[in-house]
Amino acid sequence: MTLSIGIVGTGWFANEHAQRLARFDDVSVRAFCGTSWEKAERIAGRYSGARGYGSLVRMLDDNRLDAVYLCVPPYAHGELEFELVERGIPFLIEKPLGADLEIPTRVLQAVEAKGLLTSAAYHFRYMQGVQQAKALLEGRKIGMALGYWTGDMPGVSWWRRMNQSGGQFVEQTTHIVDLLRYLAGEVTEVYANYAQRVMYEKESDVSVPDVGTVAMKLASGAVANIANTCILPASHLTGLHLYTDQGVLELSHSGLKDIRADRTTEYFNRTDPYESESRAFLHAVLTGDASGILSTYADAWLTQQVTVAANRSAAEGQPVTIA
Repeated sequence: MTLSIGIVGTGWFANEHAQRLARFDDVSVRAFCGTSWEKAERIAGRYSGARGYGSLVRMLDDNRLDAVYLCVPPYAHGELEFELVERGIPFLIEKPLGADLEIPTRVLQAVEAKGLLTSAAYHFRYMQGVQQAKALLEGRKIGMALGYWTGDMPGVSWWRRMNQSGGQFVEQTTHIVDLLRYLAGEVTEVYANYAQRVMYEKESDVSVPDVGTVAMKLASGAVANIANTCILPASHLTGLHLYTDQGVLELSHSGLKDIRADRTTEYFNRTDPYESESRAFLHAVLTGDASGILSTYADAWLTQQVTVAANRSAAEGQPVTIA
């Protein structure tokens, strides 16, 4: 059986997913939906038999799609998901789920009421180094974690507007928060400090903080701190370091370093996590076996809850407890 897939979005993530899907023997990329027909048709032209649409409803009416990939900015979520839920079409959604928590909460309620199959694209979970770290942690106790997302400011205009992106902690650093939850357990309290130091003077219409640090308490009793900045001229450090009773586990894009007193062992990421997450999702669509999906919409909502709580804490200047 060949699965027919539609993709909502015409940017980088949409193209990255489409390129991989086009290499799958059992998948056909049938349609793209964009903010305009012209944008959608431009990207659809790269894939044999695909068509472009300026309306999700039209795209769904014209095609019998087995699943849809949602690759849109945080502020664009809501009606797209509700339309897919109403029609019972499984979807894979790029992070974050929104710019705040209101719409994701309503979507979650609709998804759970329908019992709809979903996957959230927290692709870090599918990295080999992360899976190796998860296995190693079965025999270790985490005391503390330090996370980082440091680099430059993305060039798209919506990213620098707080009401459209949710800011760096919601839009980018969510990956590190999600890794912390996946490996160390749930977060119970956050205390955030943000500031605008550089970018508001360099770029126009910047309302997002460009530096921030968030202290966290975990249900296990461990503590964590995750820092981010977008003031640098280029990407610098992205990762999560876990401090345990047997040494440090350092996770990065390249893989995992297991640092002990007497030796350091390095595990490299040699597979494509974007491909792995797609294969797990599409296997579930085809067979009903969702065991390979490492983050559902409901799980991603818990990560969204933490990042939005951090924004609230920074705004109020007080710790925020997470239920």
